[in-house]
Amino acid sequence: MSELLTGIGQLVTNDPDRGGTLGTISDAALVIEKDRIAWVGRAVDAPAADTRTDAGGAAVMPGYVDSHTHLVFGGDRAAEFDARMTGQRYSAGGIRSTVSATRAATDDELRARLAGFATELHAQGTTTVEIKSGYGLSVADEERLVRLAAEVTSEVTLLGAHVVAPEFAGRADDYVDLVTGAMLDACAPHSRWIDVFCETGAFTVEQSRRVLEAGAARGLGVRVHANQLGAGGGVLLAVELGAASVDHCTVLSEDDVAALAASDTVCTLLPGVEFSTKQRYPDARRLIDAGVTVALASDCNPGSSFTSSMAFCIALAVREMGMTPEQAVWAATAGGAAALQRTDIGRIGPGARADVLQLRAPSVGYLAYRPGVPLVARVWKDGALVVG
Repeated sequence: MSELLTGIGQLVTNDPDRGGTLGTISDAALVIEKDRIAWVGRAVDAPAADTRTDAGGAAVMPGYVDSHTHLVFGGDRAAEFDARMTGQRYSAGGIRSTVSATRAATDDELRARLAGFATELHAQGTTTVEIKSGYGLSVADEERLVRLAAEVTSEVTLLGAHVVAPEFAGRADDYVDLVTGAMLDACAPHSRWIDVFCETGAFTVEQSRRVLEAGAARGLGVRVHANQLGAGGGVLLAVELGAASVDHCTVLSEDDVAALAASDTVCTLLPGVEFSTKQRYPDARRLIDAGVTVALASDCNPGSSFTSSMAFCIALAVREMGMTPEQAVWAATAGGAAALQRTDIGRIGPGARADVLQLRAPSVGYLAYRPGVPLVARVWKDGALVVG
């Protein structure tokens, strides 16, 4: 079966050969065949298809690629958020408060909550999501978190090195031994990526290197949390190891920016974190002007960014981080795909996965222009209509 989506006022392809930041086509159409895009072009040139859907002049774009989330957890941290809003400072140690609730939850409870998040993501236009573990911090619990995440996405990341497990307090090196040994053995079969929180209060550069090199030796791709709370060596470590993405990057030196610009490592910015923690926002314009590839992601988690709305992140990036609407949309789609080293998503063109978002707006600029307004009209995931 094939479906013609026509009457598209603005079609975002993210094809650089079409010019501009987004490779847009006006008065456009596309054809979905099974789970792939079969044709893209002007509506007047569209081929016949088995079914026809009229977008009524609306904008159509690739589904969001949310390349950084933590969606498998128990409990919440609403009280911590309330405390921050009255002046308490954010620190990495708050992660431990989620660990006991996650360990106490059953697989079915975690699975049901994860299914709810998946539905929530689709409703807001996200069609690809990366999910990290990191709230179990034991071999058995990290294994079940990556196993459950793998039920809903192929983009699963082992983040056993989120913080030091409470039973290893004062013995961080011993905990790294566990992460790089028995935990990696148990979790690697369910994971595509390895990650570490290289930050004061979490893991040093040396400890982070051990974790990442052990994961890479097992065939996992490398991702890094770095430079969120202050300057450090995490960004340079990520570039040295050829990480697919280094995430947060709130505090960057000139050397960090230069290293990123000269590398293939994507810099993934997480504006929901700065919104929730009242930290300063990273300067996305500085990075883009330097030639760094920038992605946007939600970092949906119970502590520092409990939002799954990529549209909200786009609006924040435009308002607070110096991005144009076009740059922010690219970063939330093609940028996220680059952070996951994927070429089949984050774009609309022949051969791409049919992950398509139709807006209730004539242009993607409305995502920043009308923040907080539900602008999703239809969503196709792998060619199937999941919203609308």
